[in-house]
Amino acid sequence: METVPEYFGKLVFDDRVMKANLSANIYSSLKKTIDEGAKLDINVANAVAEAMKNWAVSNGATHFTHWFQPLTGITAEKHDSFITPSPDGGVIMEFSGKELIRGEPDASSFPSGGLRATFEARGYTAWDPTSYAFIKDKTLCVPTAFCSYGGEALDKKTPLLRSMQALNKQALRILKLFGNDTVKYVNAMVGPEQEYFLIDKKMYQKRRDLRFTGRTLFGAKPPKGQEMDDHYFGVIKPRVAAFMQELNDELWKLGILAKTEHNEVAPSQHELAPIYNMVNVSTDHNQLTMEIMQKVASRHGLVCLLHEKPFAGVNGSGKHNNWSISTDTGLNLLSPGETPYENAQFLLFLCAVIKAVDDYQDLLRMSVATAGNDHRLGANEAPPAVVSIFLGDELTAILSAIESNTTYSGTQKTVIKLGVDVLPRFNRDTTDRNRTSPFAFTGNKFEFRMVGSSNSIACANIMLNTAVAESLKIYADRLEQAEDFETALHEMIRKTIRDHKRIIFNGNGYDDHWIKEAENRGLSNYRTTPDCIPHLLDRKNVEMLTSHKVFSLAELHSRHDIMLENYCKTVVIEANTMVDIARTEILPAIQAYAVDTANAAAAKKELNEMIPCGYEMSLVKKLSVLISRIDAALYELEDALIALGNAKDIAEESILIRDTVIAKMSELRLACDEAETVTAKKYWPLPSYGELLFGVS
Repeated sequence: METVPEYFGKLVFDDRVMKANLSANIYSSLKKTIDEGAKLDINVANAVAEAMKNWAVSNGATHFTHWFQPLTGITAEKHDSFITPSPDGGVIMEFSGKELIRGEPDASSFPSGGLRATFEARGYTAWDPTSYAFIKDKTLCVPTAFCSYGGEALDKKTPLLRSMQALNKQALRILKLFGNDTVKYVNAMVGPEQEYFLIDKKMYQKRRDLRFTGRTLFGAKPPKGQEMDDHYFGVIKPRVAAFMQELNDELWKLGILAKTEHNEVAPSQHELAPIYNMVNVSTDHNQLTMEIMQKVASRHGLVCLLHEKPFAGVNGSGKHNNWSISTDTGLNLLSPGETPYENAQFLLFLCAVIKAVDDYQDLLRMSVATAGNDHRLGANEAPPAVVSIFLGDELTAILSAIESNTTYSGTQKTVIKLGVDVLPRFNRDTTDRNRTSPFAFTGNKFEFRMVGSSNSIACANIMLNTAVAESLKIYADRLEQAEDFETALHEMIRKTIRDHKRIIFNGNGYDDHWIKEAENRGLSNYRTTPDCIPHLLDRKNVEMLTSHKVFSLAELHSRHDIMLENYCKTVVIEANTMVDIARTEILPAIQAYAVDTANAAAAKKELNEMIPCGYEMSLVKKLSVLISRIDAALYELEDALIALGNAKDIAEESILIRDTVIAKMSELRLACDEAETVTAKKYWPLPSYGELLFGVS
């Protein structure tokens, strides 16, 4: 039996495979392209393609695909076989450098936000050599970017690579000012923690709301939820453990650094966390992780739910985006060291992040905006919709000392004593892990906790990378012209602290007092997707994103429209599903129970008029009232959906949905959930919350 080190990455055309299958010259040239962005020679591409094909075929692959990430938020692939006819009537297996570096998948039906008319079918995929090719389901998958015939980005990877390039360029300028000329490139590093639910597949099949929308649109609160916190970090159930074991095996074969797994707070909720990797690789890996989770779950008779809020009344699922900046020499630029108050380079990069988050808090909020995440952000389980930074006491004290030009005396490490002789003593970290902060410093990285569990992490990291690149550019422009670097550096750090300290908050982000204080500080609070998406096109945001060549103006307009369209389509599908289920399943069930209860009362009276029927008649009356409420709520919701046709554009439609449709959906749900609590179990057509949340043994 193979050990993990023996089979880890066995389905990946990684550096080990390239070294073994490419000549020294070809390997060296390819590495220069990967590491330094050097232009790829076609002869190198041909040699790589041949080696890649031979390796893939030897591992059972018969097809190849350009694997890309369109603006749907999921991945896409079109498979072509390696076969080419030979003169003798047989076939040979071929794969050229041209096929490797460029594909033409058409893919004209993907959202483009007006960048591409449906009749303009030509679209291109371009190989991303910085992300290793891999084998999935006997198909060689080549990670690629996706663009239109006119060169506009139609995917999430292209802007991500551009943002990495922008961050690298500006970070190198800063490092050079500190006398560091040996660093060749700087990368954003990310480790995304993935939360998810597992439920029984048979129950899932009985819930059309789960099948169509990924979340429950109805469901009364069960007698027990997460009140006891007994699921959190609890013993993993055998069926779930078997799923996790197979999931790890599948991920490790693909070179995905799955590290930590545990039960989360809500019943049936779990988490998987990987080790850090380059942000574009981590983005690819996270997309693969979500896909494989769902495939492996199905093989175990389970369904993996990745919606941000699949169940009302219990915690939803996020995806904590742990972000840092590292050099090719292995230096983490956000590592404070033992004496952060003396580490000017660290303090400048820290200030760059603080400035970026404050200046572009609207972009960070917008980057995680979806209909699903609107159910999660702002609840007492996830960060509020207000963006703020947690730094912890020590770093906050250091910045305060710099701002006031006073001496920072430092703090001694606090030794934690547990009061039992056999237990070790250990130093307390300089920062806590504030779980209520949207953007928390956790030792040597920032944890952006607003990303939704089903979201691609590309969007958040595009905005984060570019905003920090903008801060570094402003710093570099000024410091490169400074007569006295040390003085200018000190003043630059002081100015950033003074101008942007409003974004720093170390308290409880769930407290209502903080929301009021944030408003007084001038921080934005965009509670819903329609609130924040329009700010993508604010002048300051357009100027920043276009100046770093991360997006063109046309690409920004397209994304504005696509995000609002996705929001509208998602909620409309949910509303139509509610109408369908309420009318064809819930109402008939309540009606049948009411009729049977009334018949039972009549039968009792017929037997003996002295037998009391108060319970039955009271229940029938209550059920009749609920039937009327549900029926009225149904018609009101349908009217609200019809009214959407009067909207003059997608922005107005999104506002109507936010203000009217969602309110009508809530009214319908409230009536149906109340009916569930008084309807006999054998009549109710949907598996209950209790069955769903506690149905996996």
